[in-house]
Order: sequence, then structure tokens, then C-alpha cells
Amino acid sequence: MKPGDTHPMAGRTVVVTGGSSGIGQATAERLARLGATVVITGRDPLRTQGATRHIRAATGTSVQAFTADLSDQAQVRQLAAELLTALPHIDVLVNNAGGYWNSRHVTADGLERTFAINHLAPFLLTALLLDRIRQSQDGRVVNVSSNAQRHGRIDFDDLQGEHDYSGARAYNQSKLATVLFTHELARRLHQTTVTTNAVHPGVVRTSFGARDPGRAQRFLVPLARPLMLSPYAGAATSVLLASSPDLASVTGQFFSGGRQKRSSRRSYDESVGERLWTISQRLTSPH
Repeated sequence: MKPGDTHPMAGRTVVVTGGSSGIGQATAERLARLGATVVITGRDPLRTQGATRHIRAATGTSVQAFTADLSDQAQVRQLAAELLTALPHIDVLVNNAGGYWNSRHVTADGLERTFAINHLAPFLLTALLLDRIRQSQDGRVVNVSSNAQRHGRIDFDDLQGEHDYSGARAYNQSKLATVLFTHELARRLHQTTVTTNAVHPGVVRTSFGARDPGRAQRFLVPLARPLMLSPYAGAATSVLLASSPDLASVTGQFFSGGRQKRSSRRSYDESVGERLWTISQRLTSPH
């Protein structure tokens, strides 16, 4: 960024999933302030349109909105088709959408919801948009993970939690999968100009997990809420990875608090990353 340049993202198009509230909306707003053409996706049409109005009012920029339930792979594919039709170029994809469910839910595709939304949806959407992103001279994929990845383990014998489900265990596994996906995608893109990195946004005040909260969310979150980051602050590292010219060649890394950090030991196991990639391809292949 040059001194005095207040629009370093001018001319760049950014897609932010889960942009209808919380960290996603704040990420989109901050990138719009930097001059980006911002596109958000959300599950609820009214909330998504409300977010676009808020971002427009706050930044004076045009924002496009698309609606899709990312737990449904048919809707992910339809979303990708709509984005490719509407956007002549995509420079940055921020895979921000995610969730936590204390009890086991099954999607329209017969998949466990946490794994489907937190891992398989960004895996599929990235694959569908990747050719367009590769056309950018500085294409970037930012995957929102969590420090919960440090407690995660990929249970290939019970990946969908069919035999023994725990909301926390499923969430931790999905966020480890996000980092494994990031590392493996970076290896596969090493001869391209596209970079991909994962981010821990911090502990942020949002409605995360509110639809099916666990004990910690019901009892501890209200007590800790005054100490949590605002969504605007929680978006900072995603915005940095999406926009900083200093990070144009940085890829396959994990960031927290605006700095590059080591992710969990398990996240660097290439054999696990390759196996997860193969299984994810199978689980997202058209039926």
C-alpha cells in the first residue's frame, strides 16, 4: 500500500461466505472500505439483504448478495454457477461461513452438518471457483478456522459422527480439517499465483452456536462476553490476509492475531491431508 492510498483493494472482487452477520459481515464491510467490490453470501435472504444495506450505508459502496444454504451441496453448486455468471473476475474468496451444533444433524445430502458446512462446503465452493480465481494475478483463498483445531483429530473411522457424536469433537475436527485443507491446497497450487491461508479470528461476540448450544455456550459465553472481541476486530486477520500486499506470496500458513503462527502438529501431516482431500472429493462429487 502506498502512503495515502486509502483504497488498496480498488478493482479487486472479494466473495465472503457467511457475510450476512458477525465476522463475515464485518469482513465484507472492512474490505469494502478498502475499495474492494464485495460480494456476500448468506443462508437467510432477509438477513443477507439487510447486511448489504448496512454495508452500503457504512461504506458508500455497492455490495452484491447471493443466497444459499451451504449445508446443501446442490445449493453450493448453484451458488458457484451464479457467482461465475455474475462476476467476470474473482480475486479473493473468504470461506468464512461455519457453525456449531451440540447435537447431531444430518443435511439433505445425508452428511453430518458440522463437517458438511465447516469443511465440505468451502472445499467444494473453492474447487468450483478456483479456475476463475487463478485468472487473477494475485488470487487468494482465506479459510476461517479456529484455535479449536489444536484439539481436533480426523477420525476416519467415524468421520460423520454416526457412532459417537460430540458437538465439541465434531467442531474441533472440522476446524482441523480446514487447516489440513489449506495446507494441501497450497501444495497443489504451488506453481500458481494463488495463495491460501487459514485464520483464527479470535474469540468473538457473535450468535455463534446459538441455534443448538452446548453447555459451555449456555453458561460460560454470557459470562465471558464482555471480554470477547467485537466482530469488527475479529475480522482483522481475515482482512489482512485478503488485502495485504506484504502477504502476496505467503501461502499454506496459519494466522492468529494478525501474525503467522504454527498450527497443530496434526495439521502438518501430509498423508492425512491427502487422505482427507480424497475423501472430500468423493463426498462432494455429483451423484
